[in-house]
Amino acid sequence: MRAEPETVVEDLRQDGRAMLRAETLLVLALSLGASAVSSLISFIGALTRPGGLKDQAATLNGSYAPGRPWLDLAWQLFGITTALVPVLLVAHLLTREGVPGLRALGFDRTRPGPDLARGALVAAGIGSAGLAFYLAARASGFNLTVVPEALPDVWWKFPVLVLSAVQNAVVEEVVVLAYLLRRLDQLGWSPKASLAASSLLRGSYHLYQGIGGFLGNAVMGAVFVLLYRRWGRVGPLVAAHALLDIVAFGGYALLAGKVGWLPTPQR
Repeated sequence: MRAEPETVVEDLRQDGRAMLRAETLLVLALSLGASAVSSLISFIGALTRPGGLKDQAATLNGSYAPGRPWLDLAWQLFGITTALVPVLLVAHLLTREGVPGLRALGFDRTRPGPDLARGALVAAGIGSAGLAFYLAARASGFNLTVVPEALPDVWWKFPVLVLSAVQNAVVEEVVVLAYLLRRLDQLGWSPKASLAASSLLRGSYHLYQGIGGFLGNAVMGAVFVLLYRRWGRVGPLVAAHALLDIVAFGGYALLAGKVGWLPTPQR
């Protein structure tokens, strides 16, 4: 017997959804989904290590080749560029879908001024609240001491920190925010379920910082989802994230050990 047309259409739809699910899982497995698993393992290690969480440190930007600045620079640039490969993969997959790559997510140069202005406002609001939350979480023993940078004092230190901040922003907001929401919408997830998935994933790959890192980033993720839904562009949120990290990395490099309120690792 020949299949009914409705049955054929439904089978095609199910096959399409299965392909989208597999694609999404593979993209996450190659990027921040893998980082979430690594972060969980790191957090378990910190919990089971003697001493409290705040007596341990989580370094975000460290040296790959101490005492060998040119080799260190090569490794830094290698790490930054290879971390962007999942973003290129997302752009490729979207183009194959028949949409104009990352432009479909609102990541392009068509509105640089408004995107940067919105991003700066978001960064100002989240940055101050995030710093206060981190200090409170660490003082309460729920967070490790976060060391945003531990690079040697060489000429490329601040340029690499800026590049690292931009790379973090692009990867996280393109993959975990815009791409993931697009795919979950196509798979029929409700807006609330998509918000929960994106924000919890964001929190999970920051768990290496402690419970405070998980909660703070999950809340930030929820705010970013709501703003992305409202604006329909990921550009402002990439800008906000980049500004947050640039200030955090550069500020720590300039202020660590010089002000009493900024925690540094115990020696």
